[in-house]
Amino acid sequence: MFEDLGLESLTAPQAAVILALALGAAFGFLAERTKFCFRRSLIGADRRQALGVWLTALAIAVLGTQAATLVGLVDFSAHRFMAADLPILAIALGGLIFGAGMVLTRGCISRLTVLSATGNLRAVFVLTLFAIAAHATLKGVLAPLRTSLGSVTLPLGDAVSLASLPGGAPLWAGGIALAALTVALRSGNRASALVMAAAIGALVPLGWVGTGFVLYDDFDPVAMESLSFTAPFADTLFWTIASSSIPANFGVGLIGGTLIGALVAALIFRSFSWQSFSTPAQTGRYAAGAVSMGIGGVLAGGCTVGAGLAGVPTLSIAALLAILSIAAGALITNAALNKAPRGAIAHPAE
Repeated sequence: MFEDLGLESLTAPQAAVILALALGAAFGFLAERTKFCFRRSLIGADRRQALGVWLTALAIAVLGTQAATLVGLVDFSAHRFMAADLPILAIALGGLIFGAGMVLTRGCISRLTVLSATGNLRAVFVLTLFAIAAHATLKGVLAPLRTSLGSVTLPLGDAVSLASLPGGAPLWAGGIALAALTVALRSGNRASALVMAAAIGALVPLGWVGTGFVLYDDFDPVAMESLSFTAPFADTLFWTIASSSIPANFGVGLIGGTLIGALVAALIFRSFSWQSFSTPAQTGRYAAGAVSMGIGGVLAGGCTVGAGLAGVPTLSIAALLAILSIAAGALITNAALNKAPRGAIAHPAE
């Protein structure tokens, strides 16, 4: 379809960067206003409201993605989420590690990306270490660990998706969306917050359709992608230090757009505020969490957005395992920290 858009001055990869900038800007703005964060929905002081926001976004993402699949705009059969051999050990262990890391840093990567644009230097520190650890796990010194753990697989055959189960995609997609919306509507959120959350969810199918259908080009193909933060941060790190050798891609555009959108929201609504570390122990805790999320996000195949908000709507078993493992890691780590003596572990403020 890309050839019919009349964008003769752009290649499909260049158009993908522009699309990602737009999606990222919208996500950053909306996420800043709603405080969108998976960690907060599990263990935050306002977890009931935070869960309502997250589940509203998930419900719309599921319905939109499956509607696009139903009418043939996107096809996930060849996507990595649908691999016949499930790397069960890497996903489960990676999810647990990522979940632990986001508790140590007091935020999932999408939330920290937004916070970094609002003056939070703790978040900037975490994102830098996260990107380095993720890149090292993808293509660097930790890549052998990734490949070793990834070699332990569970053959799923055709059962790689909930769509292969009795009832098919409509039943499972409808069930997930209905359950999510039921919880969200009882979360005590204002209607405006849920509307903004729904808009976040709508960005997911826009990403899938944009890269998988609108920008499809046989001669200059782009990967089918949507909202995600693990691989995009690794790509952004590499592009930042070698931009004269490699072009920007969808991930670079997404990160840049998110930062811009969040900054605009913070300036408009006057929530921009410089913040930093208060103690060396706090710095160490955030550093450990950042590295954990970088390694864990790659092993799990995505973060709470890439594997969760964008992955679950594909109905992939791998994505479901990843987000459930992340949730388990967060809950276990939080329980362990709460049992530890207050003087033994730094408990930073939000």
